[in-house]
Amino acid sequence: MKSEQEIIEEMQQVVEQMRLDDIEDNPNIVDEMFDCDCCGENKCLAGSIEYEGYRLCNDCVLLAETGFALNKIKSVTELVEAIEDKNLERLAQFIKDEEKRANN
Repeated sequence: MKSEQEIIEEMQQVVEQMRLDDIEDNPNIVDEMFDCDCCGENKCLAGSIEYEGYRLCNDCVLLAETGFALNKIKSVTELVEAIEDKNLERLAQFIKDEEKRANN
C-alpha cells in the first residue's frame, strides 16, 4: 500500500503533466485566464478541469485529486465549500485588520 506522501507526489506529477499536455496541445492557453470556482483566483486555463459544474485551476485540481486519492473528500463541492469557508475567514480577518488600521 502506498503512503500518503507517495500518493501526494504521484498526484503532483499527474496534475503537472495535465498542465503540460494542455500547453503542448494549445500553446496559446498560457494566455487564457479564468476565475477558479474553488480558490477564486484568476488562473491560467492550462491544467484546469471542470468537475460537477465547477471549473478548478491546476492548483485546486491537485487539491481535489489528492483529496479523492486519500479519501479526505467525496466530492468537489466539499472542497469548494471548505475553501470558501477559509476565504471568508481570511476576508473577515482582512476587514477587521483594515478597520483597526483605519481607527489608529
